[in-house]
Amino acid sequence: MSSDDSTDGPTRRRYLAFGGAIATGALAGCTGSGEDPSAEPEGTEAEPTPTDAPETPTETDVEAGDEGAYEMTMEPVGTVAFESVPETWFPYTGDYADMGVALGQADGLAAVGVKARFASHLYEELPGVSVDEESLVELWQNGTDKEAFYELDADVHVIDPNFMVNRLQWSRDEVAEIDENVGPFLGNTIFSHVYDWHDYPYYDLYEAFEKLAEVFQERERYEAFASYHDEVIADVESRLPEDRPDVAVVYPEQVPPESYYPYLIGEGTQSKHWRDLGVGDALAEHGVTDAQAGGATIDYETLLEIDPDALAVRLQGEITPEYFDEEIRSHLESHDVASELTAVQNDRVVYGGVTYQGPVVHMFQLERAAQALYPDAFGSEELFDRDRVAAIVNGEF
Repeated sequence: MSSDDSTDGPTRRRYLAFGGAIATGALAGCTGSGEDPSAEPEGTEAEPTPTDAPETPTETDVEAGDEGAYEMTMEPVGTVAFESVPETWFPYTGDYADMGVALGQADGLAAVGVKARFASHLYEELPGVSVDEESLVELWQNGTDKEAFYELDADVHVIDPNFMVNRLQWSRDEVAEIDENVGPFLGNTIFSHVYDWHDYPYYDLYEAFEKLAEVFQERERYEAFASYHDEVIADVESRLPEDRPDVAVVYPEQVPPESYYPYLIGEGTQSKHWRDLGVGDALAEHGVTDAQAGGATIDYETLLEIDPDALAVRLQGEITPEYFDEEIRSHLESHDVASELTAVQNDRVVYGGVTYQGPVVHMFQLERAAQALYPDAFGSEELFDRDRVAAIVNGEF
């Protein structure tokens, strides 16, 4: 679709129900500006405050008798209507990319913000499930330019418009332009709950997953996945020991690490696997501020004062056990201060996973964390059936 074409396309949005937080209005910004979202942590810089704006009047142009037309509603955008199921789509963050793949929509996935932050390598363990990495466009190119949205011409953009404004420094006019001329935005920034501009309801992982299932009209596939998720969680919870560790989740400022960005185990989909495992939050208990809320980095002296039972080191990309042992664990064991940490002495330095997890990635991260924290309960056992997950993704349920 060219920039002139604002009427055609199988998923042209027909309802504009933007609330005040994302209503089209003046806000300083320029095309392609914004900080690099590939660099951890998310949100350590000062966030611009969204301007207040009146609600945009709802407008509709879906004919009542349109065959195959349907609607879905999701905060903060409101109601979005489609003439037919989207064929091409993309998110910015890997959590929504993973949700779409889980719903059988990998073929239509056109782009993602930063490839290294989408854990698609995990699909290699699922028969018949894959993403074409070669054709996947990386939206972040020293900025995220709106021209890429015109070139990709996707039917729907699974991105919270407030993320575009507050994280990528787009203007509200630019968001509205792409929404009108290319395809609608919908999505909710759910991986963290610390952003001050997120003043509308959040969704948990499976609530957001259900919303995306509405977009792609994949209710049965969603229900099959949700049902199996509940089975897995029930099994894991039934086997958790009573004695559970306080965990400090951190992201290294450099590798080998000398300082870390701190992450609290609060609400937000990025911490779901830790909450599922019933761990305590060592950083929160000691009043540390989350990096995504502007918290400063912490060094080994600070970690030694906190002295968590376990240290979970988060890293993006494909992190093998060998890489983690060589670059993280071995460094801490030989470090003058880090070697004094209880977590290091008790062999409880564990891989913390990636930031963005949808339903498939969550299964893998839950398993790896459970095995690392509770080896007596889970050992090296696979905690979910790869064939069953692959069958659901492939529509065999």
